[in-house]
Amino acid sequence: MDIQNTEDLSKAIKGRRKSLKLTQAECATFCGVGLRFFSELENGKQSLHLGKVMQVLQMLGLKMQIIGNEESK
Repeated sequence: MDIQNTEDLSKAIKGRRKSLKLTQAECATFCGVGLRFFSELENGKQSLHLGKVMQVLQMLGLKMQIIGNEESK
């Protein structure tokens, strides 16, 4: 999935949570973050703690990759 903004990221996380058949509360606990944080993450909040976002991604088995844009050379 090509992530271009926080909305795309939130959709990816929500989709993964649903595929695991977890509620937000269950997923937040599993990922070691608070329910409020997890809810804000799934709702595409613009300003969240990057370390916690990365923690959630790792716990859900998702990987973020940065790829250079060939046109920017």
